[in-house]
Parts: sequence; C-alpha cells; structure tokens
Amino acid sequence: MAGFLDALALPFVQRAFLVGTLVSLCASLLGMVLVLKRYALIGHGLADVGFASLTIGLALGFSPLLFSAPVVIAASFVIMLVSQRYGASGDVAIGVSSTGALALGVIVAARTKGFNVDVYDYMFGSVLATSRADAWLSIGLALTVLLLFILFYNRLFLVAYDETFARAGGVNLAFYQFLISFLTALTVVVGMRMMGTLLISSLIIFPGVTARRLATGFRSMAVFAAIISVVCFAAGMAGSFALDWPVGASVVAANVACYLIVLIYVSGRLKKINRTHD
Repeated sequence: MAGFLDALALPFVQRAFLVGTLVSLCASLLGMVLVLKRYALIGHGLADVGFASLTIGLALGFSPLLFSAPVVIAASFVIMLVSQRYGASGDVAIGVSSTGALALGVIVAARTKGFNVDVYDYMFGSVLATSRADAWLSIGLALTVLLLFILFYNRLFLVAYDETFARAGGVNLAFYQFLISFLTALTVVVGMRMMGTLLISSLIIFPGVTARRLATGFRSMAVFAAIISVVCFAAGMAGSFALDWPVGASVVAANVACYLIVLIYVSGRLKKINRTHD
C-alpha cells in the first residue's frame, strides 16, 4: 500500500487514477441499468467491436480511441436496431456482432504487424500507459456519460424497471434505449485503455450485480454500484502495485472478491432471518 501511495506522487499515475475512477463510475451506473434490463452482455459485444476498430485504426495510423468511438457507437445502434425491429433477441444481436468483429480484428492484426505491443495493451489494458491526449479524451467522454445519466435519471429509471409503465406514461422508449446504447458505447471506448477489450465488460457487469444484492431501490442501487466500482478500482490498482499484477486483471479480481463477499453476507443474512421466523 505504501508503494502505491508513493507512486501517486507521479503525474502519470495520478492521470491513470483519475481516468480509472471516472471510467469505473460510468461503468457502474450504466451497468446497473443494463443488469436491470437483462442486457449486460452488450458491453462484451461492443468491446469486441472496439477491438476490431482499434486494430484498423492502428493499422491506418489513426488514434485508436478517436477512431474507435464512432465505430463502437454505430455498432451499439445497429445492435439495438436489429433487436428491436427485426425480431432478433438481444443475445443473438450481441453474439453476431461480437464474433464477427473479433474475427475481423484478428484478421486485420495478422495482416498488418501481428499482435504488437499497442494491440496487446488495448486487449488486456494498460491504464498506466495512458497518454495525456488519451486522458483528456477519456475524461471528456466520461463526464459526458455522467452528465447525460444525471440529466435523464428519472426516465432511465422508468425504462430500466418497467417498460410497460414507462410507455403508458408517454416515455419514448426507443429514444432512451438508444441513449443507453450510446452511453454504453462511450463507456466501452473510454474503458478500453484501462481494462482492455477482453476485461471491460466485467467492469460494467460486476458492480451492478453486486449492488443489486444490497439495494432496496434504484437510487440505493446506483449509490452502491458507484461506491463498489470506485473502491474496487482503487483496491485493484493498489493491489497491482503490491503484487506486480496487471491493473485491469487486479481490478476484476477485486470486483469478483467483492461480489463473493456480498453474496456470502446476503445469503447468511437471509438464513438468519428465516431461522428467526421459524
């Protein structure tokens, strides 16, 4: 822990910690909505699209994040459009886009320079290697996600919990479903540098499913998810310094541990309540 605190004095570590905290916060809030809508795997599908787009961007000499952002956003809209208008389930749309994009990314990487250091970093995450330009872009996108989430909080609550009631109340479901896709795409893009395309979906899923075990309502679930995500990121980053583990994998390990602890705690509490009633 002391080593991590000492490292925080370094500008590139401060930059990584700030970006990681904002990305974790965005992922937790969007993940909560996706978990409630049973659409959590969209993060995995979009991450594979992100992998394909960043390999193409690197091959063409463009900034991977700048090139990936519009591609991943477009893919999120296509997934939503296919699932809504053409009768395909969300899982089918995600699966088709995920496997197709992953295959394309592998082909492009193999046909250019293979899996070089840049591609490897984006696959498995390298938040400490975040450049100043990527950091500013990530911060801007993360703040956009947070602002839109806060602005449309009440509508997102209705859409996530009860679409029938939301439709009866005059809520434009299509708009908010596409908004959720848009925000998820932005979160995936800003999280690729930190967690990598292979691990970013875990940052979206775990805080939401963990918070759901503890929360009694949408607001408390949002608070729990945000706290869990940020704390697990800080613990994972500190653990990576202490154990010499990759940051992304350490953050996932912290989230898994937190979920298991909460699962055991809630299960034990329910058994205690049942014994009391018996």
